[in-house]
Amino acid sequence: MSIQIPESRLIQAAQTDNDAFLDVFIQAYLEEIGQELQADKMDALNGMQHSLLAYHFFRTEIGQGGFIQLIQNGYGPYIFLNPFAKALRQFGLVELSKMVYKGREVYEANRTDLEKETTDEDFHAMYEQYEVFDEMEERFFEIEEECTNLLARYVDEHIEEFGEVRSDL
Repeated sequence: MSIQIPESRLIQAAQTDNDAFLDVFIQAYLEEIGQELQADKMDALNGMQHSLLAYHFFRTEIGQGGFIQLIQNGYGPYIFLNPFAKALRQFGLVELSKMVYKGREVYEANRTDLEKETTDEDFHAMYEQYEVFDEMEERFFEIEEECTNLLARYVDEHIEEFGEVRSDL
């Protein structure tokens, strides 16, 4: 099934900024899958759509609490055990792709510990225990705007892979 994107919303968002442009797609994907990742809804999106949605979750979680929060909130497998890093490279986000691969190494080596149920105290202690993520998070904040702009350009140039733009919606 194809994800329908209303042309009028897309035009309006594109006139605002790249965040708004990408958000039109992301919101359509979230609506299609019931607002959260669920195993029974994963096939509702294609690989490119999943990659854009993964970027959304990655960006949101890193911005709010870093890699530790991303993993503790259950996004580790979605980000690190899927071809997200490969897709980033295809989108032209080479540095971010390398960062995700590096994060994956840490994640895979420490998955049990990183995914365990924690108290607030244990959760906060993980930030000290996994300081390896600090440099990656800081670098992401430096390149985030460029990444978003490159991704928006890629989506615009390959729009048919991300949704079916419909003028009659």
